[in-house]
Amino acid sequence: MKSDLDLVITHDGEKWIARNETLSAEGGTFAELDADLAGKLRESERYRGTRLTVFMGFDMTTIPSWIHQYAPHYFNRYVHLEV
Repeated sequence: MKSDLDLVITHDGEKWIARNETLSAEGGTFAELDADLAGKLRESERYRGTRLTVFMGFDMTTIPSWIHQYAPHYFNRYVHLEV
């Protein structure tokens, strides 16, 4: 699947954080994260009025290396947002 925007996603123990070089969004749940991200994208005006596919690739350096062998793709997600 092709994405329009790529972000790195992590969890700090309380909330999910998705970011790249130009933006950062966060939320206690995925729904809150997605809502914050859509709001930030609307504010930027670059994507306003579009439907985006966003890829969030988990930052695997934030978890112990022995876990990496257990299907690391489970930590990645694609989100479709109306901005």
